[in-house]
Amino acid sequence: MLICSLSAAAAAARRGSSWCLWAAGAQLTFPALRQARGQAGDSLTVRSQQAGVRNIVLNNPRKRNALSLAMLESLRTDILHEAESHDLRVIVISAEGPVFCSGHDLKELTSATGGDHHARVFTVCSEVMSLLQDIPVPVIAKVNGLATAAGCQLVASCDMAVVSDTSRFATPGVTVGLFCSTPAVALGRAVPRKLALEMLFTGEPISAQDALWHGLVSRVVPEDRLDEETARIAGRICAASRAVVALGKATFYKQMAQDRNQAYRTASQVMVDNLAMTDGQEGIEAFFQKRKPVWSHSTGQRHQ
Repeated sequence: MLICSLSAAAAAARRGSSWCLWAAGAQLTFPALRQARGQAGDSLTVRSQQAGVRNIVLNNPRKRNALSLAMLESLRTDILHEAESHDLRVIVISAEGPVFCSGHDLKELTSATGGDHHARVFTVCSEVMSLLQDIPVPVIAKVNGLATAAGCQLVASCDMAVVSDTSRFATPGVTVGLFCSTPAVALGRAVPRKLALEMLFTGEPISAQDALWHGLVSRVVPEDRLDEETARIAGRICAASRAVVALGKATFYKQMAQDRNQAYRTASQVMVDNLAMTDGQEGIEAFFQKRKPVWSHSTGQRHQ
């Protein structure tokens, strides 16, 4: 199944759970993404979907894929499009051109545009960054190039980040008089405090390898293996139960915000709830019967 939609701007949409079916052992490739790119024209983002994986491409390389208000709204709509569909299992965000994302469009942040517009930009940006972790399906940033300011924030906000070994990451707002305070929210939750503050105070970029060592990204590969490795990870996610993945993602972020004892109480109850699910029992039965599980991909319960 292929879904291809090109979005230049959009209105807000409601959040929802999102899933898809995945044929075990199917090979994941990106022909739909290449076709969609060819049809993109001047659209700010390109959305395509195949085999459960939604690819969203930032498509404004002439402006270094800056997160203008229109770009943010387009990205939000592409994330939420048919979010409850059983055909959606994972989202991959990538970009055209040598810059993954340069952050906010500074032309929108001058005094000429006014405080109300400025507030709207940062409100929508915060909504999009939060949405990446709130939506039930995993979100992968696929980065091949430079990610700065809110672009670095975008990478830090995704559940995972697979990047080429030539990619770099920076929060250089301080050098133009606009401290990266909102990027610091995501950055400070992804890397150690002292590294985050060094990046924020100096604006100097870090390498892909440094980003990996400090936890900003999850995997670094040669540029010619970026598509392949991202597809492999996405395929592994699609092979699991949609309901179990959603439960696990929600629980992970919930317990991370709690103290240790409360986190264990939360996670212990979720383990019990997981075992009551149809797919929880199916996985255990399949293990003992030495067969592949047949997932229902639903939140239905086998027992109370």
